[in-house]
Amino acid sequence: MTIQTANLTKKFGKFTALSDINLQIAQGEVFGYVGPNGAGKTTTIRTLLGILKATSGSVQVFGKDAWKDAVQIHKRIAYVPGDVNLWANLTGGEVIDLFVKLRGEINKTRRDALISKFDFDPTKKCRTYSKGNRQKVALVAAFACDADLYILDEPTSGLDPLMSELFVDEVLRVKAEGKSVLLSSHILSEIERLCDRVGIIMKGNLMKTGTLDELKGAAATADGKLPSNMEELFMRYYVNSGQNDKGV
Repeated sequence: MTIQTANLTKKFGKFTALSDINLQIAQGEVFGYVGPNGAGKTTTIRTLLGILKATSGSVQVFGKDAWKDAVQIHKRIAYVPGDVNLWANLTGGEVIDLFVKLRGEINKTRRDALISKFDFDPTKKCRTYSKGNRQKVALVAAFACDADLYILDEPTSGLDPLMSELFVDEVLRVKAEGKSVLLSSHILSEIERLCDRVGIIMKGNLMKTGTLDELKGAAATADGKLPSNMEELFMRYYVNSGQNDKGV
């Protein structure tokens, strides 16, 4: 398994952000991670990255402990956050090269192809970039790397529809190369198109994992009506979790 957690629990004081999360993501799999704001998606990702230490349970990436072996694990990971902060006085190209060099040699051909594909100007200072262009810096840097695992947390936030389509192409490319992808996104159509399996998290609890067909079957109404798409599927779990109660 590329990622495996067993009863992962993370508490901040008396608040339980994650409760007994059990995830398994196989090599070559694109796994979608969905849930409302504050459900625990980013906390899970930060624990996988070794930024946060689990309160209890185990977290393994490539069979190694995510906290103790974080440095070794990071050599095989590419990460894109949903809100990218860059050095204001560096150019986008300088930041891309810096990120890629942290993982080893730069594949200049791939880097240049991605810069062209995403219609990105790498010569401008980062302080001049819009949110969408800051995301492009992170995406180009990530996909220019020959990583074994791509962890993508709201990666298309701020991108226009055309750029989002190019992102889809890159995820499919790395999947075809046998790489694993953990994709957290609020764009449910993106999840539906790309993911082999999906995990739905609500209030720090992993409600269900499975293929889309399995999740739709589990969310069928009493008369057997299945959700027609990912949006309807998500809303059924959302309602069943009590997240739509007043005051929540």
